[in-house]
Amino acid sequence: MNLSQHNQFSSKASQLLSWGHWFTFANIGLALFISLSYLFADSPPTSFIGITYMLVTWLSHTSFIAFLAFVLTVFPLSLVFPYPRHIRGMAAVIATFGASLLTLDAYVYFTLGYHISISALPDIISLLWPRLTSSPVLTTVLASGIVLAILAFQLTVSNFTWQHLAHLKQLKFARYASSLLVVCFALSHSIHIWADANLKFDVTKQDNFLPLSYPTTAKSLLAKNDLLDIESYKQAHNVQINQQNISYQLPAPLAKCEDYTAAKVDIFVFDNNAQLAQFANENTQLYATKQFLQATEQSDMLFSLVYGLPAFYKSAILREQILPAWQSQRRSIEVRGIDELNFINDQTHSNTAIRVLTGAAAANATVRDENTHVFAFSLATNYKEVVTTSTLYSSDKRIAKVDGLIQPSDLIATAVGKYLNCNAITEQTMLGVNLYQKKNNMGVNYSQGVVIAYKKDRITLIDPDGDFKNMSAAEGFAIEQGLDIPFLVHSIKKLKTFTQ
Repeated sequence: MNLSQHNQFSSKASQLLSWGHWFTFANIGLALFISLSYLFADSPPTSFIGITYMLVTWLSHTSFIAFLAFVLTVFPLSLVFPYPRHIRGMAAVIATFGASLLTLDAYVYFTLGYHISISALPDIISLLWPRLTSSPVLTTVLASGIVLAILAFQLTVSNFTWQHLAHLKQLKFARYASSLLVVCFALSHSIHIWADANLKFDVTKQDNFLPLSYPTTAKSLLAKNDLLDIESYKQAHNVQINQQNISYQLPAPLAKCEDYTAAKVDIFVFDNNAQLAQFANENTQLYATKQFLQATEQSDMLFSLVYGLPAFYKSAILREQILPAWQSQRRSIEVRGIDELNFINDQTHSNTAIRVLTGAAAANATVRDENTHVFAFSLATNYKEVVTTSTLYSSDKRIAKVDGLIQPSDLIATAVGKYLNCNAITEQTMLGVNLYQKKNNMGVNYSQGVVIAYKKDRITLIDPDGDFKNMSAAEGFAIEQGLDIPFLVHSIKKLKTFTQ
């Protein structure tokens, strides 16, 4: 009798395992359908080998995830609890949860550029919460509809495969499909190893485009966003962030600023700290903050100060001699001491709204009157890093109380957005932040071919060779910490806001 029970147990377990394989095949098809969105989320590969790698990786890796989910969940349940009706119901629920999670991850990746993770939770909540609060009924119905559709699919497949199990066992489809997926799995990894050894960034930039795949590196992240000069890397083994073909494209139409405020703003940039200290002593109504983060390359910093943009766009703007967008809104500017920006000086206004004075011009000038808004700081000199923190003086007490780092681009954004009352232009045309509306301590910059991203006190520098390092903004020491992929993806997307 015990032997009979054992045989009956083994028979049920064997049938459930056979059913589980066909149930998994159906879910592989569903997973491939859902994961199609990953293929269109990023710029497509341009070479034949890149396209081949994308397709075989999509087939093999997605199938592997679905099969692994079966092995870790349904398979052990079938062995310890071989009751067909219960197992098929639990498998449908488990598969529904997995497919729903994959759908959410695909949506997050398509929208934000990275996968679901613990570190990405704040950004994911920020993405989903506005949709839920603005249209709660529609969002709930849509989300519930997707989950119910997946559940209906799982129940249908579960019952169909069980009822037609004898017929399905006679098909040779599973054997051929399994062989194809194994070949694709081996081929995808072989191509990746070859591409990594031979600097084929059209392949390696696809790292992590599927969930649970290769971890993203700083180099692959730059390549994925077309920020690597790959030819230079091949020739000199030195990856350079590709700025040669960067175009600067303003959004159109530009916002109008009808409520013009005839304010005056003076920005003094001194050559050294001694001149800055003397200026601060002579103008006692100034407030200091040591949270001023500036690029040590003076040309890059001054460009950012005037345009409210990272130097990523400097070559394109100077080549075309494009005026700052806010100048067309009856805001005049005078720039003295920056030869490459002399072309933007506005000669049509006798009462200049914003003055940017550097070098000797700053040392010999005075504040226009007591109603003028003032910013003052000194150039960074003799620093090994591409950025450093220094002291900023302002006549606005609120600026000194801003929580977090302040960049030169934030000064012009505040001047135009707050003092000249044209915040619409600031938000539309600058990456600098109006400090009166600063909501988080995050930002991005670019200088000397280095992407600079900061979050609270941590600054991440992605060097021209694709390496990276983290450092403390306040103290300047190195921080041993890995890449924060969601944050860096967000930062690079922000950096490229005005590219075509």
